[in-house]
Amino acid sequence: MRISIVPMILLLAFAAIAPARAEPLNIRAGWAVVPAQLTSILFEKKEIATHLGKTYTYEPVHFKGSAPQITALAADQIDIAALAFSSFGLAIQNAHMDDIRVIGDLYQDAVGDYYTSQYVVLADSPIKTVEDLKGKVLASNGLGGAIDMAMRKMLRDHGLEDKRDYQIVEIEFPNMTPALQEKKVALVGLVTPFSIEAEQKGLVRTLFTIKDAMGETQTTLMAARQGFIAKNHAALVDFFEDLQNATRWYLDPTNHDEAVAIAARFTKSPPALYADWLFTKKDYYHDPDGRPNLPALQHNLRDQKDLNFLKIDIDVTKYADLSLVDEAAKRPR
Repeated sequence: MRISIVPMILLLAFAAIAPARAEPLNIRAGWAVVPAQLTSILFEKKEIATHLGKTYTYEPVHFKGSAPQITALAADQIDIAALAFSSFGLAIQNAHMDDIRVIGDLYQDAVGDYYTSQYVVLADSPIKTVEDLKGKVLASNGLGGAIDMAMRKMLRDHGLEDKRDYQIVEIEFPNMTPALQEKKVALVGLVTPFSIEAEQKGLVRTLFTIKDAMGETQTTLMAARQGFIAKNHAALVDFFEDLQNATRWYLDPTNHDEAVAIAARFTKSPPALYADWLFTKKDYYHDPDGRPNLPALQHNLRDQKDLNFLKIDIDVTKYADLSLVDEAAKRPR
C-alpha cells in the first residue's frame, strides 16, 4: 500500500508545480467591407491556418465603417481594427491613442497597374473635365474618408473648393449609382464591386481616379495597441503566418474559382459579379505578406492635413510595428 501511494503523490506534486497550458489568444478583428478586406473570409480554408485553434482563435467583428472601430479599440472591445488611413490619423489626434500601431495591410489603391477607385459621371453626361463640376452636387460615402478626401483634393488641384464651388452629400455606396441615374448628383466616388457593376451595365464614365488625385494610397490597414502586441507577440506572429498563407492562397490564380465562390457565398452575390476581376490586377492590391505601405500612408496623412481634416503632423514610423509581419515572413513555407 505504501509503495503504490508514493508514485501517486509524486504525480500530484509534479502537476502542482508544472506550468498550466496557456489558453489560445482570442483575436477579435474588426472589418467593414468584403471582399476588399479579406478579414471576414480570411480563414474559410481552415486547413491553411495551421496555428488557428492552437495558439490563437479568431473572431471577425463587423462594423459599418472604420470610425466606430476607433472607439471599440479604445474600449478593448476589439484587438485589431480595420482603419482607413484617415481614421488612423484621427485615432492619434482626437482619441489621443499614442500607443496605436499599424501592424498590417488590408488593401491598397493605385499600386502599379492594380485597380484604383473611380469617380464617375453618367455615360452620357455633358461633364468632360473636373472644371465642369463647378456648381454641381457630388456624392461621398462619408465626410473625411479616403474617397471623400481624394475627391476634394482633385477638385482643389483644379481650383474648386467645397461649398464655394460645389456641394457634397453623403450617400452609401449601394445607393450611389441609383442617385446618379436619377440625376440627384452629378458625380459619385465608387469602389468595387459597385464600380465594376456600373461599368458592366454601361451606366457610367470615369472622370478621374484616386490614382489621379492622390497616387498610391494605403486605403485600409490593420491597427492594434502597443500593449496588446507586446503581451501576445508570439501568438500574433503565428496569426500573421497564417494570414500570409491565406492571402497568398486567395491571390493564387490556380485557386481563383474557389476563392471567388467563397467571396460570393459570403456576400450572397452571384459569382459572375466577381469572376472577371476579383483577386486579379483589376482588384485592389493586397500585399502577400500583409505588409503596409508606410510611404503611401505618410503621403496620405499629409494630404489629410492639407485638406484641414488633420491638425497635427504624424511621423508614421513612430506609429508602426512591422515586427509581426517581418517575423512571420521569415518562417519557412
